[in-house]
Amino acid sequence: MDASSSSFKHHTSSTEPLIKPDSSTTTMTILITGGTGKTGLALAHLLHAANHNVLIATRKGVAPEPFKAITFDWSDHSTFENPFKADAHIDRVYLIAPTVMEPLVDMKPFIDLAITKGVNRFVLVTATQADKGGPIYGKVHEYLVDIGVDYAVLRPTWFIENFGSYAYSIRENNEIVSVTKNGRIPLIGVDDIAQAAFDALVAEKSPNTDYYVIGPELWSYDEVAAAFTEILGRKITHRHITHEEQVALFKMFLPAEYAVLLAMIEARIADGVEEAIVGDPKAIVGKVKLRDYIKANKKLWMKD
Repeated sequence: MDASSSSFKHHTSSTEPLIKPDSSTTTMTILITGGTGKTGLALAHLLHAANHNVLIATRKGVAPEPFKAITFDWSDHSTFENPFKADAHIDRVYLIAPTVMEPLVDMKPFIDLAITKGVNRFVLVTATQADKGGPIYGKVHEYLVDIGVDYAVLRPTWFIENFGSYAYSIRENNEIVSVTKNGRIPLIGVDDIAQAAFDALVAEKSPNTDYYVIGPELWSYDEVAAAFTEILGRKITHRHITHEEQVALFKMFLPAEYAVLLAMIEARIADGVEEAIVGDPKAIVGKVKLRDYIKANKKLWMKD
């Protein structure tokens, strides 16, 4: 079945967003950790366009124009003061956790410091399957709730843009590999996650809750492969692999423990856990569609 027939509507009307924007202006600064990453840079552009002051935190301390950047590394606590030395007016922070099994170990000291410096709202990005108090991101989510600070936790599903990150397999091997079987995912675009983060950061009233962030269509990886076949004009297949094979692939670019956990989470897609989120009252539904992304970035998967 063509996935375009599987689209679904936002559970609220377009005139009543889950997070209502603040119509006032502010001279305060929003700090973006992971500021040159997929969602961080998209968020920075949205904030800049709306005339909000932005400070980018990256390990290298550099960012594209027109943004100001400072050196910040979760694994180096001596860099935690840098944002506040550069700008004394930071009052809101966008949190992208480090890719480690216990991110709270490094994030707690920074969160505590930020509060003493006047930060009064945090927006944390986790994942659909990262429940409050659960492993990895869930501990950070729980900590924000427990300390009583203003916050929002965004829990996006799997990124549409991941197919760009895995371009080699599609371009060179004409295949997508996964353990998802026939499970379906409401794939989400980075721009939609950035928009949800923007809304949470600038809202007049802090959400103080968590939201799923999902896309407007459900896709199985077989259906994704069919879409690539149609748009690229050559046969792309979805090769079903074992859990062990998926772990080995993830270990090529992730720490071993993290790779094992991520493979387990991806395997749960086959059980329908991502599809079950559709229609949840706390789901923010984006607008970016997979076909549009493939068409706009077609050169990524074209053979030389």
